[in-house]
Amino acid sequence: MAGKNEMPEFSDAMLKQIDKASILIEALPYMKKLRGQTIVIKYGGNAMVNTELKRSVMDDITLLKYIGINPVLVHGGGPDINNMLSRVNIESHFVNGLRYTDEDTMGIAQMVLIGKTNKEIVSNLNAQGAKAIGICGIDGNLIEAEKLTKDGSGNDIDIGYVGKVKKINTRVIEMLASDEYIPVIAPIGVGENGESYNINADTVAAEVAVALQASKLITLTDVPGVLDNEKKLITILDEELIKSYIEDGAITGGMIPKIEGCLDTVRRGVRRAHIIDGRVPHSILLEMFTAKGIGTMILKDRTKR
Repeated sequence: MAGKNEMPEFSDAMLKQIDKASILIEALPYMKKLRGQTIVIKYGGNAMVNTELKRSVMDDITLLKYIGINPVLVHGGGPDINNMLSRVNIESHFVNGLRYTDEDTMGIAQMVLIGKTNKEIVSNLNAQGAKAIGICGIDGNLIEAEKLTKDGSGNDIDIGYVGKVKKINTRVIEMLASDEYIPVIAPIGVGENGESYNINADTVAAEVAVALQASKLITLTDVPGVLDNEKKLITILDEELIKSYIEDGAITGGMIPKIEGCLDTVRRGVRRAHIIDGRVPHSILLEMFTAKGIGTMILKDRTKR
């Protein structure tokens, strides 16, 4: 006969329920630490086009708001723009990864990003019980911009109405995020004469995170994170390690500007930047609320975590 202080035997179904409770307990310290903090999430890639992943991301963001964290969502929309340009027989043209944006393309990009993509995200969040509000950089001069005239190497460039961020006016975001709302931001900026500019969503997300002094910048991608030369995930990077991995060829190509952009945000006050695989269901929660995480975390100095 089992003693009163001995654990009873549990069925498999009960053990599964206990495992779920254990997951919540593992998440508890992270929830406590992040409560009341602002998290900027850059939403793009396959997570924007796969129906199941869309639902997963919306669930994650809604949960963050319900437990007292203030998520701010910045989205891209390249596939939607490509589809609309194709429908009106305008060819897409890219220079150094940025879309050449003449006046007609700018009009379509603005119409699609603000009128379609942004509102679909807002609708999906609201369907999960959140209270999301869609805005763009034109609203309240949220994103003051100017024409992009130099490429990443400092060479002159002219790709039309493609802009760079001059200033983020955070008041509108702060008013919404500190209340019960989730701001959803389309990456359209406004020039000093009222002209609109198409701006890279990664850039906007980084600048918003810095302006808000967010605790985290989380970028959803279509890769597991940053991989070393043996294709193994690098879970933590800082300035010293980034330099080393670039020199030995582990970090190459399009990942270099993404990593350097994340490093720039932590240099400027964002505590942590994360590159995670948006193809994994509930990737945001797995990165934020588990000890191992699932992606790559960038810190200014890993010795001062």
